[in-house]
Amino acid sequence: MEITVTVNGTVHTEQVSPRVHVADFLRNELGLTGTHVGCEQGVCGMCTVLFDGQAVKSCLLLAPQIDGHELETVESLAADDRLNPLQQAFKDEHALQCGFCTPGFLMTATALARAGGRLSREELREELAGVLCRCTGYENIVTAVERHLNGSTRTAPHD
Repeated sequence: MEITVTVNGTVHTEQVSPRVHVADFLRNELGLTGTHVGCEQGVCGMCTVLFDGQAVKSCLLLAPQIDGHELETVESLAADDRLNPLQQAFKDEHALQCGFCTPGFLMTATALARAGGRLSREELREELAGVLCRCTGYENIVTAVERHLNGSTRTAPHD
C-alpha cells in the first residue's frame, strides 16, 4: 500500500507492506538507522521516535498507521553537524557508553522538553523508565536530561 508521511520535515510517499513496523520502515526504506531496534516488543524503548510530537515505540506501530502523520527521529536533532543542547548535555555528562539506547533517551527527553515544566529527579527517572540501558547506572543519563530540562548546571563527577 502507499503511504505519505513527513519524516524529519521531509515528505515521503512510499509503497509499504501493511505488516512492516515503523522501525523497520525508517531503517530499511528511508535509511534512517539512528532508530535502533532492540526487543521488538515495546519493552526496551530503543526505537522511540516522535509521532505527531509524542514519544512512541516505533516497533509497536505499523507503517500504514503513520500515513498522513509526522515523525521525528534522532537524526532530526543535530543541525549543521552540530549537537543540539540535549545531545551536548549527554556528551558533557558522559551519559552514554555503547550508545545503543541513546536515541531512545534523546527522543523521550525531547518530548519531555517540548511538554515544558520542571521535573524532579524522581519524576525524570519515572519518565525515562520506558528506555532500558544495559551499560550505565542511569545516573549520568538522568543528570543530562535534568540539566537540559531544568537548566541545572550540576555535572556528574568526571574521571
